[in-house]
Amino acid sequence: MLATAVERIGGRARAGQQQMVREVAQTIATGEHLLVQAGTGTGKSLGYLAPALAHLAEDPQARVMIATATLALQAQLATKDIPAAVEACQQVTGRQISHAVLKGRSNYACLHRVRQGAGPDAQGTLLGGAELAEAVVAAGADATSVLGAQVVALREWAELQAAGGGLADRDDAPSHTPAAWAQVSVPVRECLGVTACPFGAECLVEKSRARARASQLVVTNHALLAIDAMHGHTVLPEHDLVIVDEAHELVARVTGAASHELSPQGVERVARRCLVWLTDEVGAAFLDAADTLQEALDGTDPGRIEDPEAEIVAAFRVVRDAARAAVSGMAGAEDPDAVQAAAAAKEVFDVAEQLAGLGDHDVVWVGERERFGKQAYSAPLSVAGLIREQILGEVPGVLTSATLKLGGDFLPVARSLGLDQEQGEPGQGRTALGWRGVDVGSPFDHRGQGILYIARQLPPPQRDGIGPQTLQEIAELVWAAGGRTLGLFASQRSAEAAARYCRAEVPGVTILCQGDRQLSELTRQFVTEPEASLFGTLSLWQGIDVPGDTCELVVIDKIPFPRPDDPLMQARQRAVAEAGGNGFMAVAATQAALLLAQGSGRLIRTLTDRGVVAVLDPRLVTARYGSFLRASMPDFWTTTDRETAVAALRRLGESRAG
Repeated sequence: MLATAVERIGGRARAGQQQMVREVAQTIATGEHLLVQAGTGTGKSLGYLAPALAHLAEDPQARVMIATATLALQAQLATKDIPAAVEACQQVTGRQISHAVLKGRSNYACLHRVRQGAGPDAQGTLLGGAELAEAVVAAGADATSVLGAQVVALREWAELQAAGGGLADRDDAPSHTPAAWAQVSVPVRECLGVTACPFGAECLVEKSRARARASQLVVTNHALLAIDAMHGHTVLPEHDLVIVDEAHELVARVTGAASHELSPQGVERVARRCLVWLTDEVGAAFLDAADTLQEALDGTDPGRIEDPEAEIVAAFRVVRDAARAAVSGMAGAEDPDAVQAAAAAKEVFDVAEQLAGLGDHDVVWVGERERFGKQAYSAPLSVAGLIREQILGEVPGVLTSATLKLGGDFLPVARSLGLDQEQGEPGQGRTALGWRGVDVGSPFDHRGQGILYIARQLPPPQRDGIGPQTLQEIAELVWAAGGRTLGLFASQRSAEAAARYCRAEVPGVTILCQGDRQLSELTRQFVTEPEASLFGTLSLWQGIDVPGDTCELVVIDKIPFPRPDDPLMQARQRAVAEAGGNGFMAVAATQAALLLAQGSGRLIRTLTDRGVVAVLDPRLVTARYGSFLRASMPDFWTTTDRETAVAALRRLGESRAG
C-alpha cells in the first residue's frame, strides 16, 4: 500500500518511511503508545497513513483520528496525501475508506447569523458578493464599506454552501478580514443548538460532524482534540486510534485551548449586549464591574497573582457576581439574541470564577497588551494529566514530529505528555501508560550538507537588546551568503535592529523584516527573490519551509529560552523544583531545545540543500546545558571558527556562479 501511494505522488522509497510503517503497525497491534521522530523528508504522513488505512480496511467498524497543529498540514493531508493513500488502499485491498476533515465551530458560517443579519437591502446591487467586495476595495473605499462588502460576499457564499450541500469552511471562503468573518460565524458558547435554532436542519457544523461520524478516517486539529478532551468527548466521534502529527506542538496547543483571559473591554462589551434584557440595577452593576476590573488592573503590576486578598482578586469576584446576576436575569429567555447574550455573560462568569478561585492547578496573572493595556489571564499549571487521561488514556496513540528527541532522549517530551506518570485513582490499579520512542532518522546527510557555526568569541547576549558585535557578525555572514538568509530572532526589537544594520552595511541585498508587511507576502517575496533575506521572530522558527538556494544561511541570535518574567513558565519551573526536579532543565531548557531543533531544521529541506546555521550565542558551547541543546539539533558538522563559516558561504556563492 505504501509503495502504491508513493508511486501515485511521484515519490521514491525511503527506509525511514518504511520503518515508520512497521512501527505504527506494531502500535495498532499491541496498543502501546508510540513516539516516532521522523526527520524532514521522511514522508511521515504516508508513513502513518498506510498502516492506519490497512487497519481500517481490515475492520470496517474502526475509526482513526488524525490531529495536526497547523492548517497547512491539514490541507496537505486532505488534498494530497490522504487521497493518494486512499486510492492506493482501494487498489491493494479493494476497500474504499471514507474520510473527512473536522474543524472547530468558528471555522464554519452560522446560517442563523447569516440570515438574521441580512437585511432587505443587503443584496441591493447587480454585482455578486465577491465582485462587490473586489469593486469596493479597488475603489479605495473606507474600512466600513470594505467590511460591508465582505460580509455580503460571505453571506452569499454561505447560502451557496447550504443550498449545494457543501461543507466548505473559512479557508475556502471569499477574501475577508476577521471582523467580517465575525459577522457570519458564532462562538461555541453562543450557538443556539440544533433543536432551538430555526436553521438547525441545515447547520453546516452539524453536517460536518455528521460526515465525520460517517467516516473511518477523520482529520482534525490539536485544539479540537483538546476541547473534546475537556468536554467529555462530546465534540469528536469515537475512535480506536489517535495519530498526533506535529506532536511537538501538542502541549502548547492544549495549554492554549485550556487558557482564559478577562479584560475590562470584554466585560463591558458583553454587559452592553445584555442591557436590553436586564433590570436597570443588574445592568448598571454589570457595567460597573468592568470599571472595577479596570481600576484593579491599573493598580496591579504585571505578574502572577497568588494573594487571595489582592485587590485584583476582589475585582474578579465583583465581575463574577455581576455576570451571575445577568445570567439569572435572562433565564428563560426565548429570543435568540437574548439566548446568545446570556451565553456570553455565562462565559464571563465562568472565567471570572476561575480567576477568583486561584486554584492550585491554575496559574493566574496580569499581563500587558500592546494596544489595550492590562488584562488578566489563567492557564493550567500542567496539561500532562489531561493529555494522559483524556487523549491517550483510552486508545493507543502515535505521536510524530521531526523534533521529539530533546537532548538526545524522548523522555522530556514523554514527561510533558504524561506518559511517564501513572494513570488511574489510588487503590484502583494505577499503571503507567506503556510507550516506546523510535527515531527513524532522516534521508538527509546533515554532516555533509550543513555546518553549525557557534560564535564562541561573541559576548553572551544581554537583556537590553542585540549588541554591536553581534550586529557586525550578522552583517558579515549575510554578506558572505549574498543574502539568502533566514534570521530567527528572540524578539521583534532585535529583528528590526538587525534589519536596519544590515540594510546600511550590506548594500545591494534586500532585507525583509517581519512587521514590514503581512508575513505571507514577505515569505512569498523571500521565496521568489533568492538573494533576499528575511528576519523575524517566533512564527518563522517553525512555520516556514523554503527548500533550495533561497535559504543557505540560518542566523539564530540567541538561545530561545522563555522570557524570565513569563508567569506560566516561572510557575512550571517552580512546580518541578518543588517536586525535587530541575525546573530550569525540565521547562526552560526543554522549550529552548525544541525551538532550536525547529529553527535549525529550516536549513536542510531537500537532498540538495547546503548551508550554514549560525548561532550567535556562545552559551551553546560554554554553558553546562549547551550539550543538551546541541544534542537536540540536527547533526551538522560543527565549528566555532567564523572564517570557516564565511569561507563555506562564499564557496556556495561561487558554485552557483559557476
